Amino acid sequence: MMKPSNVLMLGNFEATKALGQKLGQNLPEGSVLLLKGDLGAGKTTLVQGIGEGLGITDAIVSPTFTLINEYHQGRLPLYHLDLYRLEPEAVAGLYLEQYWEEGEALPGITAIEWPEKLPYLPLNYLEIQLSYSEGTGRQAILQPVGDFCVNLSQIVQPFL
Repeated sequence: MMKPSNVLMLGNFEATKALGQKLGQNLPEGSVLLLKGDLGAGKTTLVQGIGEGLGITDAIVSPTFTLINEYHQGRLPLYHLDLYRLEPEAVAGLYLEQYWEEGEALPGITAIEWPEKLPYLPLNYLEIQLSYSEGTGRQAILQPVGDFCVNLSQIVQPFL
């Protein structure tokens, strides 16, 4: 089920990180974020902000070569996945659904960069499409899908 999307203008790096902080402070356990956008659009910056909002003090870096970084010290665990370098067939063998279905991973927030590589999508998630333009900066489109039932109005209000 598609719900109305929220279009946000994020003028700079700090605004992208601030949006992430608001998400980290407000999202409940079990939240899955599918982060879409070109290289340099701000996906990792957003995840760094989410980590700060969760109270994680470790440096959050892109897991491009490690595929998955797990952070367990905040309000909730943060699972940061980057599928950029993988082919969809390879992703299927990783059993990533353990991060959003009942499995071995503790319930937390799962942020997935390059979700186009997933063999199937979670039932409920927040899609965040990031783009960058020289003239206007970054834009974020937040689109809840399925039963993703977080009230985004308090999260996005400062960015409208």
